Amino acid sequence: MSALRFPKIYAVVLLVFGLVFVFSGLVINFLQLCSLALWPLNKNLYRKVNCLLTYSFWSQLIVLLEWWSGSECNLFTDQNSVDKIGKEQAIVIFNHTFEIDVFCVWTLCERYGILGSSKVLAKKELLYVPVIGWVWYFQESIFCTRKWEEDKHGLVEDLSRLADYPEPLGFLLSCEGTRFTEEKHRISMEVAESKGLPKLKYHLLPRTKGFTTVVQCLRGKASAVYDVTLNFRGRQNPSLLGLVRREKYKADMCFRRIPLEEIPLDDNEIAKWLHELYQEKDALQEFYNQTGIFPGEQIKPRRRPWALFNFFFWATAILFSLFKLTFVIFLSGSPLLILIFFGFLGGALFGIQRLVGVTEIQKSSTYGNQEFKKRG
Repeated sequence: MSALRFPKIYAVVLLVFGLVFVFSGLVINFLQLCSLALWPLNKNLYRKVNCLLTYSFWSQLIVLLEWWSGSECNLFTDQNSVDKIGKEQAIVIFNHTFEIDVFCVWTLCERYGILGSSKVLAKKELLYVPVIGWVWYFQESIFCTRKWEEDKHGLVEDLSRLADYPEPLGFLLSCEGTRFTEEKHRISMEVAESKGLPKLKYHLLPRTKGFTTVVQCLRGKASAVYDVTLNFRGRQNPSLLGLVRREKYKADMCFRRIPLEEIPLDDNEIAKWLHELYQEKDALQEFYNQTGIFPGEQIKPRRRPWALFNFFFWATAILFSLFKLTFVIFLSGSPLLILIFFGFLGGALFGIQRLVGVTEIQKSSTYGNQEFKKRG
């Protein structure tokens, strides 16, 4: 559903939330730009400042997921693995299947205190998305063109800069390289058949080169790979607009901690290991579809109030400032200022619509279709 066809009450909610998210993001971007002055003086201080600023931005989506819609995120794992989250650096693998899957992984990061320090491996086009891409850039996330010959050197160089990162972090990547769609899956399985690889029912073939490089560059710094397999109860098909409508989703995540020393050293062996991991992930999804749960102990991480306090701060500051600005402009009676104001507001609304569109599956890129055809 387009945000423009929302019932009025939810359109207002989306407008308010979107304005707070966008304008707070612009302020955060400005503060991040100013923080660059710290880099040559004290790199660790720069990173701590940007951890706080990044948390202040992304935690607003946690508020939408947890506090507004009332959605729940449960873990199926063991207590020993949970006890290590937030106390080490880890490579986080997740299945990119749903519109809000990244939100759920971020919820896990937020509850264990690593949301601000977590990085992503994202397509380079997102770098040019105002606010979102800029937050990731200052946070030292890594962008790639998804053309291996162009990405390899830059990926190694960017990962090497994280070697002295002072905070526990999760480096998030989707090894499938793109969001799952039926068309991409069909083409991916044709490639699997042509290469003699086992077919997957619920995932695309993993892209092994990027994962291999990440493992090799972070070996000795990261302690483990966190494998997250996500699904939703009742075969729910969650969306960002559904969260705005207060639709309550129940996300289940099978969380497996794999010590990095258990992953092979050789490139080909790492690739083989990753393919086997995705066969296991496929089996976990099949188990979930048949039983409605993942194997392991069910753990519900405690919800923290800091994201909500942060959102109230930004909502108060942004909405009060916009109201005051609106009052001053209309009181001035200047047609030019009023026209500029409505143009500015229209640009913000267009930006909100575009940000919603980034999450929608039907608007996902055709990258996977083209890339898998080439690999075939």
